Amino acid sequence: MALDQSFVGRTYPPTAPYEVGREKIREFAEAIGDANPAYTDQEAAKALGHPDVVAPPTFVFAIAFKAAGQVIEDPQLGLDYSRVVHGDQKFVYTRPVRAGDRLSVTSTIEAIKSLAGNDIMDIRGEVHDETGEHVVTTWIKLVARAPEEA
Repeated sequence: MALDQSFVGRTYPPTAPYEVGREKIREFAEAIGDANPAYTDQEAAKALGHPDVVAPPTFVFAIAFKAAGQVIEDPQLGLDYSRVVHGDQKFVYTRPVRAGDRLSVTSTIEAIKSLAGNDIMDIRGEVHDETGEHVVTTWIKLVARAPEEA
């Protein structure tokens, strides 16, 4: 069954703040194999004009995807998550994510379309710090594959 188009534009409440820690940034940078010293060395980050270490650009995916869980788990939407694959990801930054940031995400269903029996949904996440400053906008594209015919 196709996803309900009336959900386009629906916004979910902001998430509880996520505190970005230096160790989480370091672990993430190591996991993706990025040795940029601005991710692990405070002095290197400060030399680049940052108040603390900064996170790699894709670090915020984990926070945004967790926030998108509100959409995914919305029983009224009727998404069969067992059929979902991640289709795409995009980030537009106002400023880098930094150690010490406390980030909240507000998720909005931006688009729903059907293509070849698959449902494609775009979820926009607006990420703000605890002062309300915009940090980054994320887009997650999820594809709910069509059921296989018997």
